[in-house]
Amino acid sequence: MSIRTLLSIAATICAFAMYPQQHYSANIAIGVKGGATLSQTMFSPGIDQTFITGMMGGVTFRYIEEQHFGLIAELNMEQRGWKETFDETQYSFQRKLTYLQIPLLAHIYFGGETAKFFFNAGPEIGFMIGDKTSANFDIHNLNNLPDDFPIENRNTDQFTMDIKNKIDYGISAGLGFELVPHKKHSILLEGRFYYGLNNIFSARKRDVFAASNGMSIMVTLGYMFRVK
Repeated sequence: MSIRTLLSIAATICAFAMYPQQHYSANIAIGVKGGATLSQTMFSPGIDQTFITGMMGGVTFRYIEEQHFGLIAELNMEQRGWKETFDETQYSFQRKLTYLQIPLLAHIYFGGETAKFFFNAGPEIGFMIGDKTSANFDIHNLNNLPDDFPIENRNTDQFTMDIKNKIDYGISAGLGFELVPHKKHSILLEGRFYYGLNNIFSARKRDVFAASNGMSIMVTLGYMFRVK
């Protein structure tokens, strides 16, 4: 390669470096969201259960400094727990736990000015603020239940056990769509999955359950207002 060619390449690189680059202005938005949840509690030994429905709602703060990437912080109230099944009998039991949750998420988005797809993922911490049990039988007097109650080979301690760990933490990840009808207003639809890493009950060797961590699926509709 000749000296003239090297000088030409160097000049091109310098010219490109000195050319004013496009600057992406920061985007700061606040918003509200609400929706529904489907959740279970992953017990070991296992418990026959189905998804329990709940509600969630909260506020969102979003900061975007770079194109296609930002950060999200939320303060939400979410209901999750478990609903047990009883071999096609008329019995029912559910325990619904209410959490004040704080997710801190990376926000990756792509698309045009008026329609965008996004992916959110990151850690979450939650603080239990409510515990409600619903059953159509006396959970404190199982010995006097009718003979058709399916108690054989079934754990029942979870009916009345106190929640040991009222602080939960885990990982959240979600996919969604954002519609931007105006540069300061947007509407978001998101589906998100949460997996808890902490047990709600004590999990020592002598305890009933070796694991009792929660998981939930959330579907929410939100509104964001751009303040900057």
